[in-house]
Amino acid sequence: MRQRLAILTSLLVAGCAMTTPGTSVHQPMSVRPVPPQPLARDDGAIYRADAARLALFEDRRARFVGDTLTVVLEERTNASKRTTSQANRKADVSVAVPTLTGLPGVPLQGAELAASSESTFDGGGNSAANNSFTGTLAVTVIEVYPNGNLLVSGEKQVTINQGTEFIRFSGVVNPINVGALNSVSSTRVADARIEYKGRGYLSEAQTMGWLQRFFLSASPF
Repeated sequence: MRQRLAILTSLLVAGCAMTTPGTSVHQPMSVRPVPPQPLARDDGAIYRADAARLALFEDRRARFVGDTLTVVLEERTNASKRTTSQANRKADVSVAVPTLTGLPGVPLQGAELAASSESTFDGGGNSAANNSFTGTLAVTVIEVYPNGNLLVSGEKQVTINQGTEFIRFSGVVNPINVGALNSVSSTRVADARIEYKGRGYLSEAQTMGWLQRFFLSASPF
């Protein structure tokens, strides 16, 4: 019984270690091209249809489902924010009771009352963010929209020793922005989703435990 429990535990641990990090990019991240319809052969004196790899008057730019293109990652963001606020309030009140005869409240006659209050508030905040992401990634056309735009998605997986890194990208590409080298800048991709995640003990060491995250979110202080 103990041996079976140990085997089951080891399998669960191994399964958790091999789990691929979740993603929010468009799915699927790869797709097979649609099989072309057979056409009647029209061989000429030099041109032979069965030996031609590309049409004579077409370039190599992606335009159909299953075609690939290169995305040049050129993401740079720089944002900063600074706020200050001040508020001051001061009030003084003075009351004097005159001396009168034949009225109730005789012990208070001739008394003087004074009150003052002051409130000061001073607050400020600073926030800054700088991000840079550069590189290249090949993606696959997974859908062609009616207007000709291309929905692309792709992933690059790199394993070094005990760590695995995933670079994922998806978005909508206008064929006009695809260059002669069948590449497009990430800054020209609409609805772009870029992810850089890792898997392995190095990545797990940088992740806060679930119990610690629970107390961090539930603590009122």
